[in-house]
Amino acid sequence: MGIRDNATKIMLGVFLIGGEDFKSVNFSPDFLFISDLTFNEKVKGVLSQLVKGGLLEKKDNSIYRLTVKGFSFLCTKFPFVRFLRESWDGKWRIISYEIPEIKRHLRDRLRREMEGWGLGPWHRSFWITPHPVIENLRELVLGKEEERYVQAFTAEHAFGNRDTLIRKVFKLDELEELYKDIFKRWHEILSSKDSNMDKLKKVVGEYVFALKKDPGLPQELVGSGWIGRESWKLFNEIKALLYVNNAG
Repeated sequence: MGIRDNATKIMLGVFLIGGEDFKSVNFSPDFLFISDLTFNEKVKGVLSQLVKGGLLEKKDNSIYRLTVKGFSFLCTKFPFVRFLRESWDGKWRIISYEIPEIKRHLRDRLRREMEGWGLGPWHRSFWITPHPVIENLRELVLGKEEERYVQAFTAEHAFGNRDTLIRKVFKLDELEELYKDIFKRWHEILSSKDSNMDKLKKVVGEYVFALKKDPGLPQELVGSGWIGRESWKLFNEIKALLYVNNAG
């Protein structure tokens, strides 16, 4: 899957198999295999913590379901998933931080924490996103040294060529090429003689790579035919072809 953190790996796996309707998922050997998980004491401990924290709901001994709270957390790691369920409020979030070079470690830490927020670099030290992340930012920096260097705003687009801005800031041309390459690899994977689970594991691995790159722009900004949306439809078709959930 290309994800080190077991909590994130588990929740993304549950979302990819359960879908945006939060269907229950059976932690069967097949699910563990395609999610690159081993059902050992460490993973069992992480699962217990996720249930206690309200991020997952345990339905049965090996059946789990993503919660709204878990989905909100996942949105800050993979912003693409947010607007599969939620509607955009039409507002932009603008984040600015001017952190001196002498405190570069603070800047690097802040960037790492905000990496999955769907931010696009507008100008030097200015970032924009359609995602409602202001409260996430407030919680992230509140009481910390970097708080003094951060400013955040909520705004609406007044005038100017929005499409040009979006395509440049969020590098949509590069993202489109990335998805096209992944579609080609999916075709090669599906045409191979591998088992269904081997195929699906490889498909998931390729998809996770794309989801890490996709800023998750809403349909209002990219249109209903955006290749990222098409990728979700295609992935679900592949999943239906290769995988049996048996969650009950």
